[in-house]
Amino acid sequence: MMATDSALLLGLVEEFVLGQQDRKAVDTATELKAGQFTILQLVEALGLHLTSSQPQTRGRGVQLLSNVLQECYGDLTEREVEVLIVFYENRLKDHYVITPHVIQGLKALTKCSVLPPGSAVSILKSLFQDIHVQSLMLAERSCVYNILIQLMESRESELKGLGADFVFGFVQSVDGERDPRNLLLAFHIARKIVHEGYDLGKFTEELFEVTSCYFPIDFSPPANDPHGITQEELVLALRVVLTGTPRFAEFLLPLIIEKLDSDVQSAKLDSLQTLTACASVYEHKDLAQFLPGLWASLRREVFQTASERVESAGLAAVGTLTACLSRSVLNSDSEDSLNVFLELVLKDCQHHLCEPDLKLVWPSAKLLQATSTASYRASHRVAAAVLPSLIEQYNSRTQCAQRRTLLEVLQGFVHPVTSSEEDESVLLDFRQSLCSIVFSALSESNADLQITSMRVLTALGQQTGLLLESDVELAVDHLTRLILEEGDPKVSLAVVECAGALARLHPAAFISKMVPRLKDEIFSEPMAQGDSATPSQEHSQQAVRQRCVAALAAVSSRPSLVQESTPVLLQVLTSAHTGTGAFSLEEVISVCHSLQKIAEQAQDTEETGSVFHDVIPRLLGLALQAALQGSSGHCSPILEETVLSAMVPIISTTCARLQSRLAGQTASRAVSLFLDGDVSFLPENAFPAQIQLLKTQAGDSRSQSQMVCLLMGCVCWLPRTVEVPQMDRLLLELLELSCTCDHPLSYTSAAKCYAGLVNKSPAGEALDSLIDRTLKRISTELDSASSPVRTQAFTLLLWVSKALLLRYHPLSTALTDKLFSLLSDPELGWLAADGFSLLMSDSPDVLNRGSHADVRIMYRQRFFTENSAKLVEGFNSAVQEKKSGYLKALSHIVNNLPRQVQLTELPALLPLLLEALSCPDQGVQVSTLSCLQPVLLDPPSALITQLEVLVGRTLALTTSPTMKVRIASLRCIHALSRFPEHEIMPFRARVLRALAAPLDDHKRVVRSEAAVARNEWFLLGSPGGR
Repeated sequence: MMATDSALLLGLVEEFVLGQQDRKAVDTATELKAGQFTILQLVEALGLHLTSSQPQTRGRGVQLLSNVLQECYGDLTEREVEVLIVFYENRLKDHYVITPHVIQGLKALTKCSVLPPGSAVSILKSLFQDIHVQSLMLAERSCVYNILIQLMESRESELKGLGADFVFGFVQSVDGERDPRNLLLAFHIARKIVHEGYDLGKFTEELFEVTSCYFPIDFSPPANDPHGITQEELVLALRVVLTGTPRFAEFLLPLIIEKLDSDVQSAKLDSLQTLTACASVYEHKDLAQFLPGLWASLRREVFQTASERVESAGLAAVGTLTACLSRSVLNSDSEDSLNVFLELVLKDCQHHLCEPDLKLVWPSAKLLQATSTASYRASHRVAAAVLPSLIEQYNSRTQCAQRRTLLEVLQGFVHPVTSSEEDESVLLDFRQSLCSIVFSALSESNADLQITSMRVLTALGQQTGLLLESDVELAVDHLTRLILEEGDPKVSLAVVECAGALARLHPAAFISKMVPRLKDEIFSEPMAQGDSATPSQEHSQQAVRQRCVAALAAVSSRPSLVQESTPVLLQVLTSAHTGTGAFSLEEVISVCHSLQKIAEQAQDTEETGSVFHDVIPRLLGLALQAALQGSSGHCSPILEETVLSAMVPIISTTCARLQSRLAGQTASRAVSLFLDGDVSFLPENAFPAQIQLLKTQAGDSRSQSQMVCLLMGCVCWLPRTVEVPQMDRLLLELLELSCTCDHPLSYTSAAKCYAGLVNKSPAGEALDSLIDRTLKRISTELDSASSPVRTQAFTLLLWVSKALLLRYHPLSTALTDKLFSLLSDPELGWLAADGFSLLMSDSPDVLNRGSHADVRIMYRQRFFTENSAKLVEGFNSAVQEKKSGYLKALSHIVNNLPRQVQLTELPALLPLLLEALSCPDQGVQVSTLSCLQPVLLDPPSALITQLEVLVGRTLALTTSPTMKVRIASLRCIHALSRFPEHEIMPFRARVLRALAAPLDDHKRVVRSEAAVARNEWFLLGSPGGR
């Protein structure tokens, strides 16, 4: 080392040790890394300080060395590491003020990749022998634990060579630890000892005791804890240790039994969840001697608890215990632990099942069901003991309430149990009796009994061999009868669910029995008395037909059933159109919804795709016939906007799921129909030669132009891989229709269809040119105050803006800027403000991910970031009467942002949001209040400075004529009570007076919110308050 380098080093050492300049440690590390000197030369330079008679001076010397090592440990050689380890081990015997710095140095050395063989053992022995870990400060104890973790990861084989001495050393080190941060580290070490095969030797109980003393964890993190340690973290970390080895069983199980006597619910939950965890690891022999005690505790918790969480945890533990005992292999000389446990359960629970009027029937049933579902062996044993008694009880009871209770208990035992494929169902011996009970209950007039029996029937049908073909046919007959005769909505819903579940498993019976009967009922003639039928009778007939339609949709999941049910529903639409059937408008809409449901739920097979590929021409043909006849005066229900709107999802759902070949064919046919009047693919195509569906014609042309909504369903939901033919011409016609038609459904649907196609168009000059032309056409109409189609142009602008915004197109800004400019428009300003809700929310019929639209992630956040400043600027520059439009737009934008973004961005927009509370529009008020509420729970400082305005305006809204505004304002008042007490105390009397009015509100939900808010404000400042 050069003289200058030596002088530099000595200078750094002197300034750190004697000059108390801590920053010189960084300078020393920097020079060492630069090669000015080596680590051993640093030790030499420290020589006099390290041998000083003053402990503080020696401590500063070791501190400098340790600080440098933490920066440079990766550059050390094996020889240097070896020398330093010997040095540090000797320093551990030095004065206690030096120990923290020694531990820091050892921690740095354990990270070295060139740690010499045997050094890990040497370091640990020195730590265990020379220091008492629990007498150290928090940071030093943490350092010791980190040294152990580092060595366990890098020198595992060496540490295992220590045998049980390592475990003993760890036990001594951790005994008495109280800090949660260090406990997480200690539990991590214990987990590695238990799970990675370290020799516990004779210290098994000591290791258990030193960790189990924290069980169950009782820890509440302090407010604003910067470390973020939760009780859940500690609980899970400890549980992994305690349940890690069966060698802990003899200590852990008695501890769990003891802790289950606790009155603290969290302790009970922790104990039960720990028992569940260890039962999945232990073997039956580990549990055998503790079964009576465990069962007594578990039974008590399920029988006596008032907590659903404790009950659920207890039942889970019972199931896991049963599963563990079921894994035992029986020997001739060993006791069957499973049988012993089940005897205990049956002895205490079985007799309660004979008392359906008493409250213990349910906890007893749940316990038995938990054991039964745990394993195939257990289910055999429990079923043999319980089912005969339940069946006998059901048959002997006459009261419906008792029979329903018994049937609900039976339902819990009718479940599939995981077993090998060759195992037959445990319920096979009781099949006939169970079927008899179910069919008997289905014949009863009691609705609750019928509903429960259908759930049991569903469960029976899902297990192989429990329903014979004759049973399935009888079940279908019962279900069909209930559909036709039972008007109770709950029963009808249960029938539909049961029929849907069974139809997936037994489609043939439904094809042969249910579908024909439902079809006959749907098309049955009106009542014989004809004109003398009362309105209530007609309503009853309509209700039956609607139940039949709903049932047809529910059972149509298999292709074979879809092929049978779909023609029936299409026939209803045809009959309604021709007038041959007395179907109401509501029934026609119901049929459309049922067809949509079938399209959504049916199995995605080639047969199903083929069926619905043929459905689209039928629907288009019906709509076209109705449109043409509508022009001549005949009024078909198919012409109604509600019916056409209900048809759109059928077509769109089908197109979204079609295979590429069929999808392309559908697109080609639809485009040729709407552009060229090609009706060759339509059934019964006796249509005029000249059909122009996208042309605005003289007179009442809405009947034809509104069909464009069906075109939207055909072309906007196709996968992006399917090419739409004649795209340029189609877009031109849609643009013209959307800007010239005066019928709202027609021009809105044309705008949506145009936007849907633009969204999927490939990027490039062609698209940019198209957008420029579109914007010019829109601007021409919007900029002319006398234009009769300004609303149409605005609608197109809104949808095209959304289409481009979703895909991050650069030109979207030009369109959204046009929207912002319309906020001050006297005619369209309010529409433009509402338009931002459409822009930011999900659209169900077009431009969503289900329609394969190009939707980029976080487009809402991006739009807000780019445009919030424009909105604020526009608000500030607008005249007073136009400001409310900007507030409404802001409210819609912010309300559709993710909650986390709202919390971040709202403080900056606070003045505008407070202004929005004074806006007369009640939609703006609700939207703004719902934005503010989550922010009020954790208020920024900017909000606290505005308390006077916030309280005043929020209290004023508690007497709003709109219930939603009153509720939202009361929730904000409640949230305000969470503010710092000294800030809100001046408003307490004022708030309590103002809440008197909503406490007497005529709506119960408003009174409830007012009471909750008033309670919080009333307790402010009181000793029992928060």
